[in-house]
Amino acid sequence: MVLRTPGFGVLTPDATRLAVWGDPIAHSRSPQLHSAAYEVLGLEWTYGRRRVDEASFAHELTGLDDSWRGLSLTMPLKGVAFAAAANRDRRADLTGAVNTLLLHSDGPRGFNTDVGGIVRALADDGIASVPRARIVGAGATATSALVALGELGAEAVEVVARRPEAVRPLTALGARLGIEVTAAPFAASPSHDVPLTIATLPGDAPVADAAADTLAQTGGLLLDVVYGHWPTALSAAWDRIGGAARSGLGMLLHQAVLQIRIFQHGDPDMPLEAETDVLEAMRRALETPAAA
Repeated sequence: MVLRTPGFGVLTPDATRLAVWGDPIAHSRSPQLHSAAYEVLGLEWTYGRRRVDEASFAHELTGLDDSWRGLSLTMPLKGVAFAAAANRDRRADLTGAVNTLLLHSDGPRGFNTDVGGIVRALADDGIASVPRARIVGAGATATSALVALGELGAEAVEVVARRPEAVRPLTALGARLGIEVTAAPFAASPSHDVPLTIATLPGDAPVADAAADTLAQTGGLLLDVVYGHWPTALSAAWDRIGGAARSGLGMLLHQAVLQIRIFQHGDPDMPLEAETDVLEAMRRALETPAAA
């Protein structure tokens, strides 16, 4: 499905409205991040949030007028946004997930900035390459994690999941990327240590202490994509052994920077003017408690 709106104008001075859509959405920190960046950039854009589910997505999208520039999409909309995009970047095509729509007269342009958000967040910890890694969870975000690991040069990735069959799409994607993907249950002892673990489970997902502790002991740095529910069962295990654990706020920050590049330039690889200042303002916004 490709949704088009006749006469839709974008990347014009009049297209100034943006928002994040998802369900649930009240926890989203994206409005804080984007608003802080727009102020530094001198952009008179507005960025809100709207609760939209999969069933209502198409109706809401086609109802946007030409004052709208773009959208950020969170769960559960990344799949329907992928289907709605008239064209997509490589990261979106690989993952089957779109978290950014640039609204255009030729139809929405779809991007996945989660992959770049992971890569850039890991760079903040000095990780520019990694030979092997572990992913915990096999849901939609695990796909973006795997593509990010591919960009970091990983050749082997172990995916820990409750259902081995859930790992099969990741195994197939790994073959496309030149990564050997193996599945492991939570109860199994890891066959080797890894320098990096990316956790993609929901924040309130239960993990037995014994399993979490084993993963922590062999897992290197933990990047847990969760930020609204902290600590998680896994980050608590890393804390128990004195390991390094990072929440998803870094990923959120960096994927938002890439989104703003898209909304301003149409290109996630084109840096913003004064991007260092933009990043500093966005980091300060994350230090401010989220609005109720």
